[in-house]
This record gives sequence, C-alpha cells and structure tokens, in this order.
Amino acid sequence: MTAKSYGTVDVERQKQMSGLEFVKGLADGTLPLNTIAQTLGYDVVEAELGRVVVAIVPTGAHLNPAGTVHGGLTATLLDSCMGLAIQSALDKGAGQTTLEFKVSLLRPITPETGLITAEGKVLNCGRRIGTADGRVTDAKGRLLAHGTTTCLIFPT
Repeated sequence: MTAKSYGTVDVERQKQMSGLEFVKGLADGTLPLNTIAQTLGYDVVEAELGRVVVAIVPTGAHLNPAGTVHGGLTATLLDSCMGLAIQSALDKGAGQTTLEFKVSLLRPITPETGLITAEGKVLNCGRRIGTADGRVTDAKGRLLAHGTTTCLIFPT
C-alpha cells in the first residue's frame, strides 16, 4: 500500500480517469486525499462502483463544548463518502458537487467510541443528478448517524 499524501488532483489528470479510477486512487494512496481529510484525520479506506467507505478514530480535537464529537465531523464524513460514492459511478470527463444533504445524528460519539466508519452508497445516478445515502457506524456495528445527499453531475 502506498503512503497517503494530501492535496488536489490536477483537473486535466482527473479528466483522464473514470470516477471509479479516481476514487480507487484516493483509497489506495496513488492519488492525494483532499486537505480536509488531513485536517480532520479521516481516510478513504474502501472504494468500489457505487460504494465508498471513509474511517476515523475521533480524538479530543473533534469535540464540541459539550464534550462529544462535533456533529460537523459526522456531517463531513457523510458528505465525503456519499459524494465519492456518486463520483465512483461517473464516466471520464464528469464531476459532481453536493447540492444538498441531510444528516440525522442518532447517538453521541466520543473519543472512547473508537473507530467509526461512514459508508456511502449510490441510490440513483442519472445524467445531471445523483443521489446517495450514508451510514456512520462504530466497530460494534451500531448506527450512530445516517444521511442522504443530492449531487449535481457536470462535465469537467
């Protein structure tokens, strides 16, 4: 496995890859992860057609004033895995961006929760709009949060 790096992928290079090639490159380390992944400390750990998993072990750096993991971290994990799931279904020369997403937080997350994973799966991917859902679970398989997204698909 290649060591992970962070940054952006040149647009011309992106145009030459299918969405699945792009997302698999993020997961296997041949492409750099985005810098928000570095800032928050999450990783893209699985990628296949229509499905992407990101993972993180929450720390004290992720806490809100109440002492639990900030909901924004969970929202970012869901936005990332769901958007990348849609990206994985796109042909060369197509990109996507989030139009809207909804997150439901079900259980508190703390550093003691340990490893959490967010899995995004495509529900529908059309010519202009893609939809996906996502689930955040702990190592015991308990559902911590879930969400849905609608993404705009466009030529790059």
